[in-house]
Amino acid sequence: MPAAAGRPVARAAVPADAEGIIALRSELILPEPLDAEWAALCSARLARRLAPGGDARAYVAEVPDGSLVSCALGLIHPLFPAPAYPEGLAARVHAVATRPEFRRRGLAREVLSALLDRLQADGATLFELHASEEATPLYRELGFAADPALMRMTRLGGPGRRIEEPTGRVQFPQDSYASSVPKSTGSAFVLFTDEYNRPVQLRATYSQVHPWQLPGGTMDHGERPWQTAQRECREETGLRVQGPPRLLASVFGLPGAAWPFSTTGCVFDGGRLTDEQIRSIVLDPDEHDAVRVLPLEEWKPLMPPQDFARLDAVMTARRTGTAAYFDSWGWGDS
Repeated sequence: MPAAAGRPVARAAVPADAEGIIALRSELILPEPLDAEWAALCSARLARRLAPGGDARAYVAEVPDGSLVSCALGLIHPLFPAPAYPEGLAARVHAVATRPEFRRRGLAREVLSALLDRLQADGATLFELHASEEATPLYRELGFAADPALMRMTRLGGPGRRIEEPTGRVQFPQDSYASSVPKSTGSAFVLFTDEYNRPVQLRATYSQVHPWQLPGGTMDHGERPWQTAQRECREETGLRVQGPPRLLASVFGLPGAAWPFSTTGCVFDGGRLTDEQIRSIVLDPDEHDAVRVLPLEEWKPLMPPQDFARLDAVMTARRTGTAAYFDSWGWGDS
């Protein structure tokens, strides 16, 4: 990389630069400088990692006497491949430092840009770093973006070791974070009653555990709950539910043996049906084989306790005008 006259020269680092890189990191980045023993240990290890076949890459800027005044150090590590990083290699920018008297000359940008180009050439397709507030504008200009949903945590092993509180955030692969959060399926249902306020339910052909159910089902990709309720109701009964939507209850269930994900559901008010509308219901025989209209209490012996409790909560919401929150539904037999 050619440099202007009198300007520090930037170049790829070699193992002999390890001591200078560690010195810059110790003096300018760490909250407390390394003592001589730790500096020597880190320098020896970094020298091995900068050697051919190692996992470290670095660029440095030096003055004529050979002293390093700026550096950018990255470490490559493997991870599971994904569409966004098919090679399965990530690179962490471990240190970017410039001595104060040489700042504002573009050195940090030069060595960091060269480092990122080298890491990409070596197959890294995911880049991570822990940025200070002062350096954030430079990293943003070079394509980095913060993710406020992720936090940096540190665990130090061994007795008597003090764990420092994290001072900032670190970026992680988006799919890694996504795989760590709970999974949930969405569903939506419609409560119909007859003109005497008696619940209308359908008997399922596919579940002996939950035999009587409200029209509804699982959300499709790209659907909103109200759209799901309308679609499922039309498919299962032939009835078209008119808006605007009126939410009666939010229902939550934890994962169970019958289903590995939690469930989050909305129950909407479908209004009161006339006898003629009830007789016009057309069932999908693959899902339901009967329609029944009963007073609320007469449903109790026909349903598992949790199913009846949910129906009771929904009916109470209809009567009082206050939406119910029901989080004790589950996939068990009770």
